Amino acid sequence: MTQATANPPLVAGIEAIVIGASAGGVEALLKVFAELPRGFGLPIITVLHLPDERRSQLAEVFARRLAMPVVEARDKEVIQPGTLYFAGPGYHLSVEHDRSLSLSQEERVHHSRPAIDFLFESAADTYGPGLLAILLTGANQDGARGLAHVKQQRGTTVVQEPTEARVAIMPRAALALHTPDHILTLSQIGSLLASLEYSPC
Repeated sequence: MTQATANPPLVAGIEAIVIGASAGGVEALLKVFAELPRGFGLPIITVLHLPDERRSQLAEVFARRLAMPVVEARDKEVIQPGTLYFAGPGYHLSVEHDRSLSLSQEERVHHSRPAIDFLFESAADTYGPGLLAILLTGANQDGARGLAHVKQQRGTTVVQEPTEARVAIMPRAALALHTPDHILTLSQIGSLLASLEYSPC
């Protein structure tokens, strides 16, 4: 396990990135994504816990700040390189084996729909060692089980340094369940992402 160090860890062979966050997540994601270079080639699929009742503005907010395309995930959409996908409110978001996105209204997980576990577990089953999963700040246990599943499928797991997280419950829940490959600050996570090479298989 890599504790927070000055240089980002080197990770090779990544085909897709999944990120989960809850309370404090918008600010955390903006800090991480600020490091992304123009022309970043990997798809990033993100679940940020949202209230059900209103339309999400996440895609619009991030599209204004990032150079890459940012969209709200649509059912049956084929995952495109260099695109940031956000789960919309009220639906679980998962990755199918043909590398398309799927929306469903199954039961809530940890009181959440979309749930981070849903995304992480399905993406791990699809991408295996080609998946990088990152769990950030949040106020419940969602994402811990999913991150452990990514590790079982030989993906790479990253947890935000809990002492830096606005709400440390989610990172600490993940650490209680498994030992991630890396525990990093937000700026180190951004540097890690920026260092990834896109290599279509």
